[in-house]
Amino acid sequence: MTDLMNAKPDKMQSVRTLFGIDSDLEVPTFGERADHVPEIDTAYRFNPDVTLAILAGFTRNRRVMVQGLHGTGKSTHIEQVAARLNWPCLRVNLDGHVSRLDLVGKDAIVVRDGLQVTEFQEGIVPWSLQRPVALIFDEYDAGRPDVMFVIQRILEREGSFTLLDQNRVIHPHPYFRLFATANTVGLGNLDGMYHGTQVLNHAQIDRWNIVAKLDYLPHDEEVRIILARVPGKDSEKGRKLIDAMVEVADLTRKGFAAGDLSTLMSPRTVITWAENCEIFRNPARAFRLSFLNKCDEAERPIVAEYYQRCFGEELDESYQRTQEAP
Repeated sequence: MTDLMNAKPDKMQSVRTLFGIDSDLEVPTFGERADHVPEIDTAYRFNPDVTLAILAGFTRNRRVMVQGLHGTGKSTHIEQVAARLNWPCLRVNLDGHVSRLDLVGKDAIVVRDGLQVTEFQEGIVPWSLQRPVALIFDEYDAGRPDVMFVIQRILEREGSFTLLDQNRVIHPHPYFRLFATANTVGLGNLDGMYHGTQVLNHAQIDRWNIVAKLDYLPHDEEVRIILARVPGKDSEKGRKLIDAMVEVADLTRKGFAAGDLSTLMSPRTVITWAENCEIFRNPARAFRLSFLNKCDEAERPIVAEYYQRCFGEELDESYQRTQEAP
């Protein structure tokens, strides 16, 4: 696919065939893979409800926001759907360094025929808007107010975008799609867990057609994902270890929900713990370095108790003993 601007989907495929979800929905797919299409992760596990919400965005041009705690795979979920549709995808993290000029564009000095001239360079939004691209705004609730009002212009389904400096109106490509991910739903940092998140304009939140919530996977599914990520643990002894590790993670999540802990273990942290077990050959040492040292000092005895419950031994004893991990 060389001419991305003029590309369009050329085939309808069944959701049942592509994702194994019991639905009669058919989705448009591209026959060729462009440079911006994400790579397929065969180990990724799809949440059926969230997948259908994202597919509604691709199929019916709905604006879809995926909300959930850290480490649930929100952005990856959208990317992996796009990968299976061969849909070009652009992911932008709305950290504090992304400015209005980054999104809209700015004048820049370039060399033409040996002369320096001033030329307008399109930003992320006008570039994406003119192409069949799935634009993902990651960490949406961390965006600066001036940046968010730029985005608000394109939240309408057929919303055009005016480049004031160019006296030009850009109409969206028929297959331009817009997604976002967020830890909160625009209500700010209520529990102290996500510093830097903003209270978002409710008029803007109201423009998102679909808001899907992505939670952590069931226990057995999470174990399978970690084994796929750390294949060195895919043995009988290794599977028992990973099962205990996920049990610890489950307890931290319940402790966080009950207000006993101010942090929790995401699947990303459990994968890191498993990878560190390969390095240090000691689950307790890897646990300290991967998670325990990140916890509030006053809460560490609670976390150590979770470890003792799942592993059947005190964390300090296990840490001091030289123990070969499976």
